Parts: sequence; structure tokens; C-alpha cells
Amino acid sequence: MTSTSRKSAYRQGVIDSSPFILVIIPFSTLFGVLATEAGLSVFETLAFSVVVIAGAAQFTALQLMQENAPTVVVLISALAVNLRMAMYSASLTPYIGAAPLWQRALCAYMTVDQSYVVGVSKFEAEPQMTVPERVSYFLGAVTPIVPLWYLFTLVGAVLGAQVPDSWALDFAIPITFLAMIAPMFRTAAHVVAALVAVVVAIAAAGVPYSLGLIIAGIAGMMAGAQTELWLERRGRPT
Repeated sequence: MTSTSRKSAYRQGVIDSSPFILVIIPFSTLFGVLATEAGLSVFETLAFSVVVIAGAAQFTALQLMQENAPTVVVLISALAVNLRMAMYSASLTPYIGAAPLWQRALCAYMTVDQSYVVGVSKFEAEPQMTVPERVSYFLGAVTPIVPLWYLFTLVGAVLGAQVPDSWALDFAIPITFLAMIAPMFRTAAHVVAALVAVVVAIAAAGVPYSLGLIIAGIAGMMAGAQTELWLERRGRPT
């Protein structure tokens, strides 16, 4: 494996994930602002992003902390939101599982929604890629994301309440997830799972401590799995 091919894979990863910069900046800035408004110091806010590095879990934990939810509920909810990372890891293992331990550890730490979506799409489209090329591509995919997540979390924390409400930075949250999940609606099971999760999330909006989202996620997964089984029995593609 030549150094040139690894560098080329790394550059392509950077290019492919660069569009996410448009949402990562307001997303991380918003977290920094809200975290300091919730009472966290600038250092605590930055440490939160560096240690957890998972926007959905961070916002979930922050909201529950503002609602004075019990610590155990905050932890369980954040872990439940981040259970998708375990599925991401299982999905990535066939592609980069043969890499050295330190590379796998680095990729595991930097596995976020954006890097997973970009990485898996590339690996599925180009199965001839070698393991070193895949690792280089994956690290390239996180280069425009992770450093900016840290930087603009810090910016948001420093700015704090100085950011006017008219900026409406919270638009970045739904846009980020729509941009990531829309290309993944490849089968009927995916669509059913998403629709059921949305309906249940709306119906369970009044459940305390935002636990309705967890209920909706479980319902969506169950509906998707049942749809796949039903289509398989009928001999149709899932």
C-alpha cells in the first residue's frame, strides 16, 4: 500500500464530508451557547464536547439537566441515544476491523453520525478499497467535523448569551439529521421504521424527561424489523 493511495483516500474523505461544515458550525455553536446558559462553565462545556463528542446525546443530557431530571435518568437517556454508536461500530467492523488497535481506537472515538454515513457509503460503493485506504478515508471524513465541533463549542460557550435569538441557530439540529438519514431510506423497512418513530414520538411527546424519544426509537426499530420479516415471507425485496 503506497503512501500516495492513502493520501488520496484521506483527501477524498475530507472532500466528501466537507458539506457537513455548513451544519456543524451552527450545531456546535448552539450547544456551547445553551450549555453555558444552563450553568456550565466554558471549561465544562468544552470538556463535555471533547469527552462525549456526540451531539444528540449532549443535547439530550443538557435538556434533562435543565429539567432537573435525576442523574440516573440523564445517564440512561444519553446512553440510549448513543446506542446507535454500537450499531455503527458493528457495521464498520467488516471494513476496518483488521486495522491496528490504535487506528481502530482512534476511529472508534471519532465515529460520529456524519463520518459513519460518509464512510459506509464509500466502503459499500468501492469494496476494492484496502483496509489502510479505508482508515485513511475515514480519518479524512472526520477532519472537517471533529476539530470544528470542538472549536465552535468553545466559541458558543464564550459568546454565551451574547448570541441573539434572531439568529435561530437551532435550525441546524433537524437539518443535520435530515441530511444524514435521507440518503439511507433505501428500503421499505427503513421508511416504515422512520414513519412509525415519528408518529410515536409525537404521540409520546408528553412523557416526562423526554423518554418519549426512546420509546419512539424502540417502536421504529420493531416496526422496521417486522416489515423486513413480512416482506421476506412474501418473497419481496426488503
